Amino acid sequence: MIFTGMDTFRQRLADGEILIGSGINTIDAQVSEALADSVDFLWIDLEHTTMSPEAMRGHLMAARGRKRAAVVRVPGSDTAFIKPVLDAGAPGIVVPQVTSVEQVRGVIDDCRYPPVGRRGFGPLVASDYGRMGDDYVDRANASLFVTVMIECVEAVEAIDEIVALPGLDSVVLGPYDLSGSLGVLGQVHHPDVVTAMERVIAAARTHGLPVGSGMPVDPEFARLQASRGVQWLQMGGDISFMMAAVDDAVATVRSRLSD
Repeated sequence: MIFTGMDTFRQRLADGEILIGSGINTIDAQVSEALADSVDFLWIDLEHTTMSPEAMRGHLMAARGRKRAAVVRVPGSDTAFIKPVLDAGAPGIVVPQVTSVEQVRGVIDDCRYPPVGRRGFGPLVASDYGRMGDDYVDRANASLFVTVMIECVEAVEAIDEIVALPGLDSVVLGPYDLSGSLGVLGQVHHPDVVTAMERVIAAARTHGLPVGSGMPVDPEFARLQASRGVQWLQMGGDISFMMAAVDDAVATVRSRLSD
């Protein structure tokens, strides 16, 4: 049950589908439950929020209940960030701001149990409270979706070695931070940024890895990223969707009132 949604997510990527997900930034797990049937995956964000472990666990439970894939973006690559998220039952993890092959290799090792990696064993929730039985370790090693964000120029320069690492399941572009790393913050259409993203996509596809991308709610940018070879798009998030809906509703009502 822990990996049901992620198994479907993986298969859809393998089938060549383009998947769209929502960022989850708020605390109440009801948000994930409400959005899950409208998107292909949930992106639970611990990097840019003050979300607690308890709130994160609630979102993961909501995703499991809807059989929807969920990935958790942790604040960084430290083992202390990764271990509790995996033990809470996250079927996928996104590590931001990686800069080197060695750092990514460490992330992969932290996500896989021995003898494949070095993940410590304490998976109460992740093993479905022990119900997964003796095959849990093999199942977790095979099914956990491990990905890193390519949003630093150092990672772009090392991309050929990064995507060749065994155990890495995907890479995710961070266009905004990548533009900053290239000295053109916010200019995601700048030729240097586009060239860097295309380099990452080409390298990943050479090794059979699907590429994801973070982005705001921008249909044209989504089209561009998909045309470049991006397969899974984290587009906006719960707060931005709520604000857009409220802005639109209020504007519509005001226009009717002024008729």
